[in-house]
Amino acid sequence: MAHDTKVGWIGVGMMGEPMARNVMQAGFPLTVYNRTRDKVRDLENDGAGVADRIADLASDCDVLVSMISADAALEAITVADGGAFAAMSPGSVFIDMSTVSPAMSARVAVAAKEKGIHYLRAPVSGSIGLAAAGTLTIFASGPEAVFEDSRSLFEAMGAKLFHVGEAEESRFLKLSINMMVGITAGMMAEALTLSEKGGVDWNQMIDIIGSSAVGSPLVGYKVDALKNRDFTPAFPAWMMSKDFDLALDAARDESIPLPITSLVRQHWSAMEATGRGEMDFFAYVTLMEHLSGLGDGADD
Repeated sequence: MAHDTKVGWIGVGMMGEPMARNVMQAGFPLTVYNRTRDKVRDLENDGAGVADRIADLASDCDVLVSMISADAALEAITVADGGAFAAMSPGSVFIDMSTVSPAMSARVAVAAKEKGIHYLRAPVSGSIGLAAAGTLTIFASGPEAVFEDSRSLFEAMGAKLFHVGEAEESRFLKLSINMMVGITAGMMAEALTLSEKGGVDWNQMIDIIGSSAVGSPLVGYKVDALKNRDFTPAFPAWMMSKDFDLALDAARDESIPLPITSLVRQHWSAMEATGRGEMDFFAYVTLMEHLSGLGDGADD
């Protein structure tokens, strides 16, 4: 994909904004659209074009990328009235990098095929920090030739790129990864609460766990946040609720039991009910502390 390829971008939230910025800094001509206009001001000031309507954006780009919040948003920007597909030219490329259900993605795939639009599903793994650094892991499914042609665009955002299939494989993989990430937070919360109540020094036990057999890149990334009890959201608990629901829905459709995922999902609801929904998902530990009688477990 040549660096003069015109890229349209929909969705400049916590992840979308730094990803779009990296695309622009890599030299791709970039035009953005976001429902909340104020969120595009910084990109506009740095040289990005801004579209007032999705249809205007879609009709004037070679590749359209979206990073949005949920199934309803994906449907709205693609196949609904005023969506992109009615305005996109046959042979153009649509890349969705969001976390959405395999079922909704499959509906979009059917519509894309009818319009002659090449569709890549390309969710990401990584934090806001990795998005800003352009070092996300990106795993795409859809036509492999289109993935390879889009490699330079993906390289602007990610350090590790994978093609994982021709259909909804990347959607299932993204949900599987987020399940493991969320369950790790639950596992860590219970372990930390047990040791904390047993009198173990907070910082020392976090260091030891991070250096133990259960240490991982995720645990390592959260060491300082846990020590400082800083639960500023890199990924808020309410979003983890949404992703667990997507995973459980997909599992139900495929008759797959997910007992651990189902149990942990209930605690995301408890976090939201106790005012922790906007906190980082690793604030799960504060809920466990509260349930275990360790103060009120609140860290704002």
